[in-house]
Amino acid sequence: MRCVIARFPFELTKEGVLAAMKGVKPEPVTGESVIIGRRHYPAKQVGQVVTRQDRRDFSAAEVLRAMAALGFTCRPVPDAAPEVTLSSLEQASAMLGAPVAV
Repeated sequence: MRCVIARFPFELTKEGVLAAMKGVKPEPVTGESVIIGRRHYPAKQVGQVVTRQDRRDFSAAEVLRAMAALGFTCRPVPDAAPEVTLSSLEQASAMLGAPVAV
């Protein structure tokens, strides 16, 4: 399949991507990701390995678009954990190390 990443055309196949990523250790995922085999790879890591370009030269969206077209599962940015807020009584109690009676 022909796709354009960072203004350069590439002929990518699913088998070619699998071969390129074989033996590559996934970096921690903090943004968009691609599932290749059983591993979750950051989109920018996949783009760098497959295109041999610097990560600053392309966007994660370009890589996700190409990988989705090849049939790989792509994940958006993971949701942040919900922020836990404490009441002022709970905050004061936590600072003093005393249990809170509710």
